[in-house]
Amino acid sequence: MHPERATMPVTSQLFRGFPRTKLWGSSLFPCQRQLPCCPTSHRPTSSQPHPIWPTAMPVRGYRRSPDLHSYNLTPPQVNSILKANEYSFKVPEFDGKNVSSVMGFDSNQLPANAPIEDRRSAATCLQTRGMLLGVFDGHAGCACAQALSERLFYYVAMSLMPHETLCELEAAVEAGRPLSPILQWHKHPNDFFTREAQTMYFNSLRTYWQELIDLSSPGESLGPREALLSAFKRLDSDLSLEAQVGDANSFLHYWVLRVAFSGATACVAHIDGSDLYVANTGDGRAVLGVQEEDGSFSAHTLSNDHNAQNENEVARIQGEHPPSEKKTVVRQDRLLGLLMPFRAFGDVKFKWSIDLQRGVLESGPDQLHDNEHTKFIPPNYHTPPYLTAEPEITHHRLRPQDRFLVLGTDGLWETLHRQEVVRIVGEYLTGVHQRQPLTVGGYHVTLGQMQGLLAERKARASLAFQDQNAATHLIRHAVGNNEFGAVDHETLSKMLSLPEELARMYRDDITIIITQFNPTWLDTSAKGGVLSQLSLSEGNVDMNRKFTF
Repeated sequence: MHPERATMPVTSQLFRGFPRTKLWGSSLFPCQRQLPCCPTSHRPTSSQPHPIWPTAMPVRGYRRSPDLHSYNLTPPQVNSILKANEYSFKVPEFDGKNVSSVMGFDSNQLPANAPIEDRRSAATCLQTRGMLLGVFDGHAGCACAQALSERLFYYVAMSLMPHETLCELEAAVEAGRPLSPILQWHKHPNDFFTREAQTMYFNSLRTYWQELIDLSSPGESLGPREALLSAFKRLDSDLSLEAQVGDANSFLHYWVLRVAFSGATACVAHIDGSDLYVANTGDGRAVLGVQEEDGSFSAHTLSNDHNAQNENEVARIQGEHPPSEKKTVVRQDRLLGLLMPFRAFGDVKFKWSIDLQRGVLESGPDQLHDNEHTKFIPPNYHTPPYLTAEPEITHHRLRPQDRFLVLGTDGLWETLHRQEVVRIVGEYLTGVHQRQPLTVGGYHVTLGQMQGLLAERKARASLAFQDQNAATHLIRHAVGNNEFGAVDHETLSKMLSLPEELARMYRDDITIIITQFNPTWLDTSAKGGVLSQLSLSEGNVDMNRKFTF
């Protein structure tokens, strides 16, 4: 673990260390070796930044059979790559019993971009109840996704707090007293935090909770739906305001502009007992794995993709602008012909007026003055804003047959259908391999070849559950499936050994969080039993330990 990830400066007692290119091109502010995406990041980055506006529309979809510039990896090498970013958390038991609706979760990431533009977060709410989990898919750089991964859950936690708790928090800050922790983070050692921006982040958050105090009365608090909506919208507003105001520190000034001019989608779940809320902005996806009476698994989608394939989204955007822009606001399945997701954080290029963009950039750090990409104005840009971070929120009452939830960035869903995802995860968690009729996808095969496929499937079944992490197991299938739908070592080896400048041609960054539910708890709850839902971290965290920001 890098020392900066292990220890943070005490600039506040509220926080401790937290932890496919949707736009044409890689970044408005390219993540170069001289300036990593995140100030404390040490992951390898590309030395050849790409232009933001290529001359041709990229082909939708990815190549499936890399046969150039790849190398043979041994199975241990493949496993090392796949498991490098895996993380698991199990909810602690009390008296030998799990008294939560959540048993735990597995997460993992596999980069395609260098550095990876996806981020993930998971935390337990300590001042209220429930668990927060989220995946964030950055575009035009990783800065915005990084900011969301550090900040969004705090905004949600503040939004959920009752008026009295917010007042106690403000009084403690005013008096300089120690504060009770807000969140318990569940993080992989490689997950980043932006060390230099912590004081600025704290000040923005404090302004938000002060406004929540002013707008509420004793005994009042927001429900989960209203809290998620308020948190998403307020954080996006703060990202915009921080970029407009800037900072006397030239590095911070540059950083807030990178965050605002890049963008990110967010798919967040809040789980409290039997209540599951999903807030989605963009094209991340939340899919519930439901076990049927015959033991098979079916997929229940809890989010809608906000892109051109969603007719309601296209109608919404067209309805928000004059009829004269109907043919230009969505072109070639992209917002203004450029951006794939129709909702996102950041991306002020699609939100600010032209005058505001020019004014902010002209007063910005010297690094921006010679960057022609930052001065680019989208075509047919007449009536901004064209983009919103407002989430679409879904509520689902968990049932005993609801076994797990998959949160994934679009890199997963572009490679596997949601039903296939649920089948793979369900078989992994139950240890039962549901034999499907062997199909060859229209290929002509001989009897000998068919016999070989059957033998391969039999051998594969005995090795199907070699992974200790469900998200790793799912990534193995997403990247390594061959034309017959089976994990193939040669395919995995080729896909994982591609140089960074070619990997993006075949797949996107993949980030997955798989949350497993407790069927015993849900069954008792469904029958009207009385259950005590303890804090998911109770007995697993020192409640007197202070958060630093």
